[in-house]
Amino acid sequence: MPGEVMAERYELVELVGTGGMSSVYKAHDRLLERNVALKVLHPHYGDDEEYVERFRREARAVAQMSHPNIVTVIDRGDDDGQQYIVFEYVDGENLKQLVERTGPLPPRRALELGIATADALAFAHEHGLVHRDVKPQNVLLTPDGEAKVTDFGIARSLDVEQGVTQTGTVLGTSNYLSPEQASGKPVTPATDVYSLGIVLYELLTGNVPFPGENFVAVAMQHINEPLPDLAAQRPDVPLRLVAAIRRATEKDPARRFGSMDELAWELRQCLAELAEPDAERTFITPSPIVRESRPHRVRARSRRGPLYALLALVVAGAIAAAAVIGLGGSGTKTPAASTPVGAAVPLRGVSGYDPYGTGGEHDGDAPKASDGDPATFWNTEHYRSFDKRGVGVVLDAGRTVALSQVTVTSATPGFTASITAGSSPRGPFVTDSPSKTVSGAATFALQGRRARYFVVWITDLGGNASVEINEVKARS
Repeated sequence: MPGEVMAERYELVELVGTGGMSSVYKAHDRLLERNVALKVLHPHYGDDEEYVERFRREARAVAQMSHPNIVTVIDRGDDDGQQYIVFEYVDGENLKQLVERTGPLPPRRALELGIATADALAFAHEHGLVHRDVKPQNVLLTPDGEAKVTDFGIARSLDVEQGVTQTGTVLGTSNYLSPEQASGKPVTPATDVYSLGIVLYELLTGNVPFPGENFVAVAMQHINEPLPDLAAQRPDVPLRLVAAIRRATEKDPARRFGSMDELAWELRQCLAELAEPDAERTFITPSPIVRESRPHRVRARSRRGPLYALLALVVAGAIAAAAVIGLGGSGTKTPAASTPVGAAVPLRGVSGYDPYGTGGEHDGDAPKASDGDPATFWNTEHYRSFDKRGVGVVLDAGRTVALSQVTVTSATPGFTASITAGSSPRGPFVTDSPSKTVSGAATFALQGRRARYFVVWITDLGGNASVEINEVKARS
């Protein structure tokens, strides 16, 4: 009860939530003078070794994972036979409460939350764990809007064949249950892919796709019924995102994304493309509004077409003459906004990029990666083992450009990298080149994605404890 103290240290403040196995309290850590979340196993499960072991396993599993989008385990204990786990306290609402409060989310916000959740689950999969209960209630939001996945209470190790949960046991929440879970079949990372697809559907529509009066009715829909048409309910959702959710929620696990990483990558492409149409219109094609604003005048002006054509030629000639005069007699000067193909594009290092760690990496040294002096460098942190999906250095082109190549020079050969591109120094970034091993110097052929910011994205240190980037040069 609130007011009680567990383990002579954690004072219960209020009940935050309760489930079938446990209750979660906001508590005050008297020793460290901070608020924490205390998850307490229900007393009637205390004598059931299977539930106790599952509870302990959750603490061990999550304690081994350090990720910015996973709630951190602080402590685990036994207070006079009552099992508890101590987590960091996230003072905010969960995704279910967010949707109930605001209604369907804008595609951009749904994508941001989906990407963060996918990153967390991909990290768990890399560490051999399938969550198995992915739902909006298990994704918490910090006061600044950061998503954190919690409640690995029924997570299953990928390398355990015989454990406390066996094939044939249905675990999970019915509204987000994968078909294989509903059928009592073995779970894989594809199970979490399906459930996250259902979560994204709910974030965009405000409703679960398969409502029902009971667990069995909902589970049978997950097994047999196609996903309702998202595009019909939200015409403003990009079709690529609609297709991604449809693929994530395929009934057959083999037809879904091959991994949570693949789903996260596709969601990042969807997010990057949300801003692209406006950017392309700004730099490539004029707005069609002027041409289409008064179509009823076309017939009225058609009899005077030759006259208007002549006037247009006269005006065009006058403009051309003025341009020649203004340029000192030369009509061949390239407009300032364009960049000749193959021209050097100066880049300026602005920060490190470490989305799966502390957020930055030797940010103050980033300018050294493009200062023209090969003796200076930006470098990664020093790693005993590199278990991240990547780190990098962000470079600013000063304006939106399409690069054809980027050359990276390094005094630490053997690492693997690619070039990614985005419209913000904080991301998201989209892959713009194939991966390549850098040995001394390497030139990356880019796909020409228009962007202002580019990242030398390092995915493998190649046996180095740290990688140096001495110089980065680019061409349009």
